Amino acid sequence: MYHIQDNLKPQQMTTTSFTTQAGVEQWLPKTAFHESPFSTFVKNIYPVNNAAIEFINQKSFPYHVSKGELLVCSGSFCSHLYLIRKGILRSYVKEGIKEITTWITGEHELITCITSFGLHQPARENIQALEDCELIALSYEDLQYLYDHFPEANIVGRKILERYYRDAEERAFIARLTEATSKYKHFIATKSDLLNRVPLKFIASYLGMTLETLSRIRSKLSRNMNGYF
Repeated sequence: MYHIQDNLKPQQMTTTSFTTQAGVEQWLPKTAFHESPFSTFVKNIYPVNNAAIEFINQKSFPYHVSKGELLVCSGSFCSHLYLIRKGILRSYVKEGIKEITTWITGEHELITCITSFGLHQPARENIQALEDCELIALSYEDLQYLYDHFPEANIVGRKILERYYRDAEERAFIARLTEATSKYKHFIATKSDLLNRVPLKFIASYLGMTLETLSRIRSKLSRNMNGYF
């Protein structure tokens, strides 16, 4: 999935700082195998030239978010795009004291608060780490440089946009389903890798049902499918 954020100050980081030098130290020691995971991610989508890869290697950097911490706070500005190397994050909005989970995503996906990232508006959502997360960050300015100077980067961007538009359709499809069991079965079919890693209260919120309803559904399915759940 995807979401982007961040107006975090350098001193708020728990690992490296927002500097090019940190990225250079991390990704460019002497061998070709130590490139940024962001470069690998891009090359797996569409071939890009070596100059573009070198730029990504220099500009991307590692970022750590501990379990329970917020990567993005509602009202802040998002200036970075993140690739998830390890961990799971969720996005949520608050309605009074209630938290409504809007998406959940894990390894090998991109995250950002897209409206804030693209339009420089305050984020409407929060992004929280559900596990200790290892991310790779790339700034909005550096992404625009890639688009402006490397034509193939625009193809990468188009393919990513197409992929996440399909994901947005999936979320809209779940929201339109009226039967709770159908919603959960669809979640199983599309996000089975998250079932045993995400607290049920967040899955229930994402699916638009109460925790009690989800627990009843899981119990019924477990009895019918020999404890699969």
